Amino acid sequence: MFSLSKKYTVEYLHSPMLSDCDFLVHAFGTRHGGVSQDDYKSLNMSFREGDEEFRVLQNWDKLASAFNIPMENFLVLNQVHGDNVFVIKPHGDYFTSREALNYDAIVTNRTDLAICIKTADCVPVFVVDRIKKVIAAVHAGWRGSALGISAKVIRLMQNQYGSEPRDLLAAIGPSIGPCCYEVDLPAAEAFRRQNSAEDFLFPGKRKDRWMLDLAEANRRQILDCGIPAANIEASGLCTVCCRDDFFSHRGSGGITGRQINFMMIKGDSPCRVLTVDDDLGRLH
Repeated sequence: MFSLSKKYTVEYLHSPMLSDCDFLVHAFGTRHGGVSQDDYKSLNMSFREGDEEFRVLQNWDKLASAFNIPMENFLVLNQVHGDNVFVIKPHGDYFTSREALNYDAIVTNRTDLAICIKTADCVPVFVVDRIKKVIAAVHAGWRGSALGISAKVIRLMQNQYGSEPRDLLAAIGPSIGPCCYEVDLPAAEAFRRQNSAEDFLFPGKRKDRWMLDLAEANRRQILDCGIPAANIEASGLCTVCCRDDFFSHRGSGGITGRQINFMMIKGDSPCRVLTVDDDLGRLH
């Protein structure tokens, strides 16, 4: 079970399993501790949802100060609801424009780089190789999950970094639950080809509607990659049911903010994040 923590005003969840990795900093964000107002109250971390930019920037400053991580060391993807994976090497520049960040997952062994996933119902998945010190952050919406993005990330870690299944840990953060996630027939059909679909896809109350457990769909992908069940931890929290604590796109009718989920390998080496002129580019 995830634990709730607080640094200054910023409230967040952490996975006890990942917290045992002393080389790691991680947090699954909540909506508490910021300055945004109304539909975006209070720790909205997205500039793209209609919130006032100066408030979002203050929220980023609060997060950076709480965790003592320079703001320029946070990297946020565009998150385009696909299955492409961005691999960041230990050294050197790695992007030249916002368009270069059209991905939904990051894998890296670079230190001092906080890799971020924004969510407001989609599933944030963190994967850690506790031996080789490689980390991955995954944004798993229904399209990415249907494409097997979590499994794709793990296979990449195995093939490119030599990760062993027994050494991999996975933490699945808060997302929309099967209690609240009704999908149509085309979305349901996209999942029926996956193993154990009957464990995360259930007939809905309405004709041609299905209830989808996105977190469980990703857990099954992780299990199918050979990772032991004991190495997988899920929050079990539904963002729609817990709208007081989390932003929810579906629960709000589409007007809401985004919480940030991030993970970083601790280190003393300098981390050059920016290669663009706009200092805010990496956060939008």
